[in-house]
Amino acid sequence: MSKIISLANQKGGVGKTTTAINLAAALAAEKKKVLLIDADPQANSSSGLGLEIREMDTTIYECLVNGVDPHKAIIGTSVKNLSLIPSHIDLVGAEIEMLNMEHREQLLKNVLNQLRDEFDYILIDCSPSLGLITVNALTASDSVIIPVQCEFFALEGIAKLLNTIKIIKSKLNPELKIEGFLLTMYDNRLRLSNQVYEEVRRHFGELVFDTVILRNVRLSEAPSHGMSVIEYDPLSKGAQNYRSLARELIKRQ
Repeated sequence: MSKIISLANQKGGVGKTTTAINLAAALAAEKKKVLLIDADPQANSSSGLGLEIREMDTTIYECLVNGVDPHKAIIGTSVKNLSLIPSHIDLVGAEIEMLNMEHREQLLKNVLNQLRDEFDYILIDCSPSLGLITVNALTASDSVIIPVQCEFFALEGIAKLLNTIKIIKSKLNPELKIEGFLLTMYDNRLRLSNQVYEEVRRHFGELVFDTVILRNVRLSEAPSHGMSVIEYDPLSKGAQNYRSLARELIKRQ
């Protein structure tokens, strides 16, 4: 049975989608069978893996709103062992359509229950908000990875996310746990990066991953080529960091 992990932070620009794509590819490179769910209307995980979004007939939207069999939405990628359920701009309206549905917070959980036995890991790339889709993702997940960028205001908004996780644990998913805080965009030449690193470590201790994602040009370039950094430049610092993160995650199980 697969482990379901959400990547969530309502603050944008923290490396959440970059982490979703590259952690998924790194786990696949470790011979794990991985499914990436793009649950962000911007569909950056989908385009970042080289998919032409406008050509998609079935996405996570149809699975959630119309009850379409999720197997029909799964697409193979150029990465061996990595599959994807893409997103679509229509997902913006899904939250309104879901409002009057029965058990609206558990729609994604019901979708993923049909797939759990087929993968080692299911990763969910959440949108940068704490709306109903993100609540669905956290309700469906075993754990959550919280990317934190090593920049000013890094901890801004995390209290709100932690409060949302606490509410979901108490009302919808008592098994949900924090897998870890992942420091991203780290530049050890900058005093600020080191200060943020120390601050996050002081606040969250053992919950912080040992692996830190360094600021890396290759990481920024890879999505424009529709590739993970693992494919684009396997020897780059970015690829090495995400391979290290994947191994750290596997070791925790």
